[in-house]
Amino acid sequence: MKAVQVIGYGDVDQLQVVDVPVPTPKDDEVLVRVQACGINNTEIWMREGAYGTDQESGWRPEGVQFPRIPGSDITGEIVGVGNQVDEGVIGRRVVLFPFTSSGADGAEHIAPDMSFIGSEYDGGYAEYVVWPAELCYDMPLDSFVDSAVFSVSGLTAWHMNEQIQIRPGETVVVTGASGGVGSLNVQIAAHVFGANVIAIIGDLKDAPKLKALGASHVVSYRSKTLADEILAANGGPVDAVLDVVGDALFATSLDVLKNGGKFCISGSAGGQRTDLDFRTLYLKHITMYGSVLGTRAEFKAMLQAISSGQIKPVVDRTFPLEEARAAQTYFKQQGKVGKIVLVP
Repeated sequence: MKAVQVIGYGDVDQLQVVDVPVPTPKDDEVLVRVQACGINNTEIWMREGAYGTDQESGWRPEGVQFPRIPGSDITGEIVGVGNQVDEGVIGRRVVLFPFTSSGADGAEHIAPDMSFIGSEYDGGYAEYVVWPAELCYDMPLDSFVDSAVFSVSGLTAWHMNEQIQIRPGETVVVTGASGGVGSLNVQIAAHVFGANVIAIIGDLKDAPKLKALGASHVVSYRSKTLADEILAANGGPVDAVLDVVGDALFATSLDVLKNGGKFCISGSAGGQRTDLDFRTLYLKHITMYGSVLGTRAEFKAMLQAISSGQIKPVVDRTFPLEEARAAQTYFKQQGKVGKIVLVP
């Protein structure tokens, strides 16, 4: 089969198109013919060494073992089964839950043995992938591409919203709102939890797209009066911030939060380290959450919300599998709204 492997840490030249054997499913696994694979920051940061370039470079203590086929937002069709899997599942169109762990229900994402597809396992930048049968769910939409934009980004966004326990009528600020996680945060906060959403993006020409997704107000992070604009839009401090940017908007996020507000972060594309005056936290009684991925129950709830039309796919562009280098390069450019998807 054709596959794209990461052969080491570095730039996109570390992505190589190769011919490798089609994987064989273990007893409890299925063989999936990949039809679409969304691109995430996670596989780019893994390649670039943003998680580290030694023994902490992946989700497991031993680090990533190269070569590795990346890709975790995967949809496809089951075409083969292991010895312990009923052959009746062959032909199912599925979306893959993106990690394994021994964690109990509700704690799967924080188990110490959590292992991620595309990092600890070969992933979806390929024509075929193997995965545990119990972690393959029916696609929520008819389109493979549309269904491939939710797994990691959607689960992450859903869990972030669950963390802050936003209530109908409250106001949440969403940073990075034009990206994969951010655009889903807008939809989930607005349409599932009933919040008023202030979306932060770069170019305000995309404001109509964000309002169509559910944002009540759209502001630009390029504004020199960003905090004042957020406070004016809401008529005062906001209830919560859902952040995927990190340092670049951290001070503003804390500034606009009300006393007793909540800040949840699941990404740091705008800087992984920041300067924090602890007095801001305790004097404003701010609760902070670190968040990544989520639980199987949340994944199922998300798929149901997608099926019912509460959450809609936002696809910026697709690329052929062989153009993974170009796709990852494009992913890092500004001015996109939604997900980038590879199609074998």
